[in-house]
Amino acid sequence: MAVIDQRDPSGGSEPPGGEEVVTEAGTMTLWEHLTELRNRIIVCVVAVIVTSIGAWFLYGPAIDFMRQPYCHFARLHKDLTFGGGCKLYFTGPVEGFTTRLKVSVYIGIAIAAPVWLFELWMFITPGLKKNEKRYILPFVAAATCLFAMGVTVAILVFPRALRWLILVSGPGIVPLFQPTKYFTLYVFMAVAFGLVFIYPLILVALEITGVVPSAKWRKWRRPAIVAVAAVAAVATPSNDPYSFMALAIPMYIFYELAIIVGRLMKK
Repeated sequence: MAVIDQRDPSGGSEPPGGEEVVTEAGTMTLWEHLTELRNRIIVCVVAVIVTSIGAWFLYGPAIDFMRQPYCHFARLHKDLTFGGGCKLYFTGPVEGFTTRLKVSVYIGIAIAAPVWLFELWMFITPGLKKNEKRYILPFVAAATCLFAMGVTVAILVFPRALRWLILVSGPGIVPLFQPTKYFTLYVFMAVAFGLVFIYPLILVALEITGVVPSAKWRKWRRPAIVAVAAVAAVATPSNDPYSFMALAIPMYIFYELAIIVGRLMKK
């Protein structure tokens, strides 16, 4: 973030643009702060566009991979699938194109995760102290690993979630899935798990900066359990018990680990 004004705040007139954002190097007006945010959003959008273009050409292998849970279910329950196969059916002439476009963008967002995580941290960094800025690369690396871990858990849980969603409808009812709805559920579940798995870094960052000390997190354990359950219930697109448990249990484990890591890094 560029330094706009290094004058003593006690002297001189206030620079135009409204409220100032103070950093160690000087001050930045609210307008310049918003301009910085706009520039970083543009970088993120460009990165997603580039990765989405690449994902467009990987569409075939991607949908084959995402269809595997449904195909596995169809092989085991031929009487519960339409036509005994695992084909997906679209009902509109442009739905095939929009499906490919949406899936490509979803995959592009996931692939571009290191870029938008880095831009997010660089936007926050100027407000940190000098000794706290050294966590830029560890933050991005840890966030990328945690995001990938969350996506992996979602992929492993999705087959059980899909099976539960199909069987819960009762006997005599068979699915006829549209590709847009099926792939959207699959990708949203993966992205939701990935984003939720990043939240321990927020707790650690709040501990390191002294905003919320680790003693507070330890004191808030019981409310945290309720909050974890609520977030897991809302963040699970499929609303099935398998996905809920697969999200809620790691979230609470990460909560405890964040307390420990925050204390160690603060020391």
